[in-house]
Amino acid sequence: MNFSATSDFAQQLDAQDTLRDSRQQFYFPQQEGSDVIYLCGNSLGLQPKGVEKALLHELEHWRKYGVEGHFEGELPWMYYHRFLQAQSASIVGGKTEEVVVMNTLTTNLHLLMVSFYRPTKTRYKIIMEAGAFPSDQYAVESQVRYHGLDPEAAIIEVTPRTGETLLRTEDILETITQHGDSTALVLFGGVNYFTGQYYDLEAITVAGHEAGVYVGFDLAHAAGNVELRLHDWQVDFAVWCSYKYLNSGPGGPGGIFVHEQYANRPDLPRFAGWWGHDEKSRFLMRKGFKPMQGAAGWQLSNAQIFSFAAHKVSLDLFAEVGLTTLRQKSERLTGYMEFLLNQLDPDNKLFQILTPSDPKQRGCQLSIYAWKDGKQLFDFLSKKGAIVDWREDNLLGNGGGIIRVAPVPLYNSFSDVYTFVELLKQAVNTER
Repeated sequence: MNFSATSDFAQQLDAQDTLRDSRQQFYFPQQEGSDVIYLCGNSLGLQPKGVEKALLHELEHWRKYGVEGHFEGELPWMYYHRFLQAQSASIVGGKTEEVVVMNTLTTNLHLLMVSFYRPTKTRYKIIMEAGAFPSDQYAVESQVRYHGLDPEAAIIEVTPRTGETLLRTEDILETITQHGDSTALVLFGGVNYFTGQYYDLEAITVAGHEAGVYVGFDLAHAAGNVELRLHDWQVDFAVWCSYKYLNSGPGGPGGIFVHEQYANRPDLPRFAGWWGHDEKSRFLMRKGFKPMQGAAGWQLSNAQIFSFAAHKVSLDLFAEVGLTTLRQKSERLTGYMEFLLNQLDPDNKLFQILTPSDPKQRGCQLSIYAWKDGKQLFDFLSKKGAIVDWREDNLLGNGGGIIRVAPVPLYNSFSDVYTFVELLKQAVNTER
């Protein structure tokens, strides 16, 4: 659609927004008695208003039942992971038995690499994107060393072409083809945290499988942000967190996807735990691990009920709205921000948007590279009540860096976007 760089137009878009009332389901931080312009859901989502009630419910449940709370009440703790499966499956495009909420993201990545990174003398490499989030880099490096291998030889990083900041899909696929015979695992992020680029997960999976390689994804910046079809794409496994776009609180629980073809594979190596053992015989306390069917068989310990309860509140909101509807608004909301930024700096003299312009290659985040004095711009925005994210990148030696901005469709408005760009305009004029 044709956009206009006016406040009235932003308000008109808000009036037409079928999701405008979902904003009322969240608490916004305050600055001088007013809501901040919160555009940092890619780092930590806002608190849903239903979380307090959910936590109080579990405190009452504990007070009323004590240990019997595992089996009594509306949401018995013994089965709590089940109360999150259908919503989680919908978010990542999996079947219910293919997902489970458990642990945290990097813990889950390590656990699934135990199962899906099985290096041999001839197949030992891991292919991943250069510039992956550090936790992924550390996990991969340590897994490689755990198997007695040298990360320099075993880890193949796909890098952008000279003078470019984004990865080309054809370069990713070519790398998989080139190293396929010696590769044990392809492991990519879904959406790159730094650039906001959404990779072609289906194409990567196809290429990996054609090379006879397991394929997995870290969906920390993709789950709840873009539409996923993990089951249909035949992805082997995936992990994600819940505190970003899934709004489940700091340190919120992680989730995993394991394709149904591994649902009944007790022979697949894994680090076993009591809560992953077959429910029917779990309390017989016998030796001999018998995994539950599907992703639930990778569980280690019983659910962290309070964080699961907070997570359930947000998952239920997603289930009510539907990810397709959210994604439709997201494309328009982020597109409007891109339009306004290009109106502000049409010649890229002040900054450059690193994130792909094609909506199919990005989520809601835009990564704005400020050519100079980026930290000062960020500090100005913060003082004016715009909460965004700053990442150092002083390659040019002039104070440049990335301001990451994420207009989240579940609670951000078009007026939020308009106000942010107006503040950025003030910041630029102040620096001048």
